[in-house]
Amino acid sequence: MHSPILQNLAAAVRAEAPGALDDFWRRTATTGTPLVEPDPEENDAWRLVTFLWRDDPAAPADAVLALLHTVTDKDRHAHDLTPHLMHKVPGTDVWAIGHRLRADHRASYQFSVHRGSREDALRTDRHSWLRVLDTALPDPLAAGPVLPSRDGRNPSSVMELPDAPAQDFAAPRHCVPVPRGTHIAAEVDGRRVTVHVPAGHRAGTGPYAVAVLLDGEMWGPVLDFGATLDNLHADGRIPPTVTLMVETMGRDRRMADLSCSEEFVDWLADVLLPWASRAYGTTDDPARTVVAGQSAGGLTAAFAAFRRPERFGNALSQSGSFWWPDGTEFDGGSEWLTRQFATHEKLPVRFHLEVGLQEWMLLPQNRHLRNVLEARGYEVAYDEFNGGHDYACWRGGLAVGLVGLLSERG
Repeated sequence: MHSPILQNLAAAVRAEAPGALDDFWRRTATTGTPLVEPDPEENDAWRLVTFLWRDDPAAPADAVLALLHTVTDKDRHAHDLTPHLMHKVPGTDVWAIGHRLRADHRASYQFSVHRGSREDALRTDRHSWLRVLDTALPDPLAAGPVLPSRDGRNPSSVMELPDAPAQDFAAPRHCVPVPRGTHIAAEVDGRRVTVHVPAGHRAGTGPYAVAVLLDGEMWGPVLDFGATLDNLHADGRIPPTVTLMVETMGRDRRMADLSCSEEFVDWLADVLLPWASRAYGTTDDPARTVVAGQSAGGLTAAFAAFRRPERFGNALSQSGSFWWPDGTEFDGGSEWLTRQFATHEKLPVRFHLEVGLQEWMLLPQNRHLRNVLEARGYEVAYDEFNGGHDYACWRGGLAVGLVGLLSERG
């Protein structure tokens, strides 16, 4: 895909037009990157999107990989990352790569800069790929927001094309003051929990609606989802809600807890929620209680509503791993939870499900669960966003899901 803007730059450089490269970078710094231009096929539902990296003259790169979430997927391209190598515009310090993308696409992205060996950029073994992820860099000229990371990795930039769903509540608001709630670091029965209480919360009042967010180490300390909650509260989109961001305490424990674990769900219902009721005045009404998660957490949110509907009346699942317990579609062992909803009596719970159109390993199973729930008479809000397995998408969808599940019964 060849950007008309870059074609004009290349022509100006060949013609030795004075200041052409400096003017290009000056304009680019003003508009931000990536470059977003009309679709070469003249379809207004698509755009030509060109990612740019500026070479360091003191340490020029031998190769640059543009890591666009899901589009650059090591599982899809396990043996060949060549299509994702950026190309140098001759006679310039501009590395570029173009993609034709639908105009509603949102994705996080980074750049992996390689010096000394172009071959290093193309290695797809696990060790090399992890090294790439550990050292990848955000876009210094990004027009979109920054997505923080954890485990010592660099933040990502976020590409938001013009028709992507708005995320008006995602970031702290500085122009109009918003009453800020309070983050409280707590420990419940040996597990870390970040509690967010809304502005104006007072002990002894309530009962407050309650939301349980799984993978709380991301939503609390890393992504500061409390800012989103404050915006939703300030705009009256959700009732005053105490949010419990439950940490998963390491990879091994996460895998055990978020695989339809009866023990973990019972802990949420019988230990965490009663503790929050005593400490923060949260409700015991399942209709005003939401459990939310992503990926394996999305599977677990739906399982919590199935196992303990008297405590969890609302399940919010984003990109749920409903293939569990194995990745084989439509055999006797996969999609266990979907089969439980298909064969058991209808429960008094509601669902908000969403999945990305780029999530080729999850889309069929999420659609299957939706169909089963609707056939059984459940109330289901369902959405397919144009993105991948990506917090850049989930943070907006989480806000939308909480509004839908809490406001109508608030």
